[in-house]
Amino acid sequence: MTVQLALEESDLAPVTQAGSDTLVFAPDLSYRRMSIVNVIFYGNPSKKNEWVLIDTGLPTSANAIIEAAEHRFGGGTSPAAIIMTHGHFDHAGSLAALAERWDVAVYAHPLEFPYLNGEASYPPADPLVGGGAMALLSPLFPRSPVNVASRLKVLPSDHSIPVMPGWRWLHTPGHAPGHISLWRESDRTLIAGDAVVTTGQESVYEVIVQKPEMHGPPRYFTPDWDEAGKSVRALAALEPDLVITGHGRPVRGPNMRRRLHELANNFASIAVPEGRPYALDPAKPGKSGNDAYR
Repeated sequence: MTVQLALEESDLAPVTQAGSDTLVFAPDLSYRRMSIVNVIFYGNPSKKNEWVLIDTGLPTSANAIIEAAEHRFGGGTSPAAIIMTHGHFDHAGSLAALAERWDVAVYAHPLEFPYLNGEASYPPADPLVGGGAMALLSPLFPRSPVNVASRLKVLPSDHSIPVMPGWRWLHTPGHAPGHISLWRESDRTLIAGDAVVTTGQESVYEVIVQKPEMHGPPRYFTPDWDEAGKSVRALAALEPDLVITGHGRPVRGPNMRRRLHELANNFASIAVPEGRPYALDPAKPGKSGNDAYR
């Protein structure tokens, strides 16, 4: 049974409406919720073609993403790059369509390449992780790879992120082999992907209501719980001040950090489904997330 780590309404980061259902939560960061998942826009709105799209939502999200981008960055705009936290169907659903429309480079961790160049499908979902209908329906979710091989590029091994000065990428596997999170030290901002999420994903009710809670990665699509636990501990060690995840609203502040540490320190009892392999010794520190291609 999932242990809920409740967050308060006061832990939610302030947001402002930016049109086209896009919400701004930092001067250069906005997001739009695409049904069950967030896509994130990074960049100065005054610089038309110097922004970055982080993840691409569902297969039905392309038009909404284009509309939101043009509202924020100007008509006919295109990004300087697309950064993929990972390639699951709800994050890469519109990747092929948008990459072709914009003729833009797609950056990802090399361990995620097979799922983005048409070579491999993800492992089957686990419908018995508990939580409700979303978990039970998960075997029906698409697992097939997308194919953007002609535009796919490896993230730099020095952990910089092209056209995102001041940001670093961190390898945060477990939910997917090549899952990454994005970190900006200057203001302690974390784009966590699905390494942690700030609302439950296992039931339809949780997905609709978006009650703020600190969770591990979506359970039905997380095959490696040891690695997932290490990743959560690495993110907690950063002591972030502002966090946005693939699912849920952006959160900030000391109580958010307390909940993130609570999740990290008690990952086996809070996040890992009963009966799933988990051998991580909590007394031993996890990897920092900074080893380039571990």
